[in-house]
Amino acid sequence: MTRFPLRVVALVLCAALFSAACSGGATQTAEVTTTPAPTTVAPTTTTTTTTIPPTTTSTTTTTTTTLPPAPTAQLTGLEVVEPLTRPAFVLKIDNHQNARPQFGLNLADVVFEELVESNITRLAAIFHSQDADPVGPVRSARTGDYDLLRNLNTPLFGNSGGNATVLNGLRNVDTVVLSDATVGAAAYYRVFGGRTAPHNLVTDTQTIYELADGRGGTPPAMFEYRGPDDALPETATPVTTVRVDYGGYRIEYTWDDEVDGWARTQQGSAHVDAAGDQVAPENVVIQFINYSASLAFAGSPHAELLGTGDAWILTQGRIITGRWTREGEADITTYVDATGAPILLTPGRTWVALPKPEGATILDQ
Repeated sequence: MTRFPLRVVALVLCAALFSAACSGGATQTAEVTTTPAPTTVAPTTTTTTTTIPPTTTSTTTTTTTTLPPAPTAQLTGLEVVEPLTRPAFVLKIDNHQNARPQFGLNLADVVFEELVESNITRLAAIFHSQDADPVGPVRSARTGDYDLLRNLNTPLFGNSGGNATVLNGLRNVDTVVLSDATVGAAAYYRVFGGRTAPHNLVTDTQTIYELADGRGGTPPAMFEYRGPDDALPETATPVTTVRVDYGGYRIEYTWDDEVDGWARTQQGSAHVDAAGDQVAPENVVIQFINYSASLAFAGSPHAELLGTGDAWILTQGRIITGRWTREGEADITTYVDATGAPILLTPGRTWVALPKPEGATILDQ
């Protein structure tokens, strides 16, 4: 047995396989199955575009307008249409029994009642926010009037005669004197109808202001007043009637709810003006003062209005006790209660009684 090398055998086998493949015998086609690659579908991203309409912001602006406070009359605290710039007019008015009823008294903003000879009283009426026609009867001045004028910023002053020393002293007071001696019949005249001199001389405020011809200054406020929301202090005590005794005249003030004022009586009779209207101011200030002998006449009391002393303030049916103080001639008198707080008055008219210490009594409380 012949042995062929392995290399030869391998070549023969390869040749046989090649020949079979190339022969024309039955051809067997091998089926090739192609498996397609799986299709990967990319996820669809939907982009939604939303168009937002522009936002319209409606802004409502509320403007709060703070109106300035309404002007008030310096000597009453009451509202007025226009600020009052004219001077105050201080007029000496007769309070003798034969002079009553007086003219125009209820139109005065402030009235001072001072002691004169024979223990009777005389009035110094201050007109500013209202006019009076006629007003009077007009009487003479006293040395105590000087300090009633010195803190009013050059007021107008009206009187009828007076002691020569008193009239000379008026020249040193900052005031515009428009008396019967300086303007005469241009402003002063006598009325009759049962009245006799010297209790019948009258004038009117409009004529006085015309004759002043712009002279004089605007007065400062003399008192402090409660506002609409201000309550009376705890120191205010209900009171019905207070009596003021000057020695010769006995005056009483009784609270009257109907008129919201202090109805005044004099010597037991209702004090009414010439129109028949009751004198009933909203406030009464009882300012206890000392009197000395006047330098013009020893028998004439001189009101001491500088310094300090007791005071009773009657307002809105109440009494408030306290102190008054006035340090200098040009200073306004201040009033404080027992706690030291300023005493506030009711807006309206004020009468200031000037009795001696212990010259007033509370009758009903």
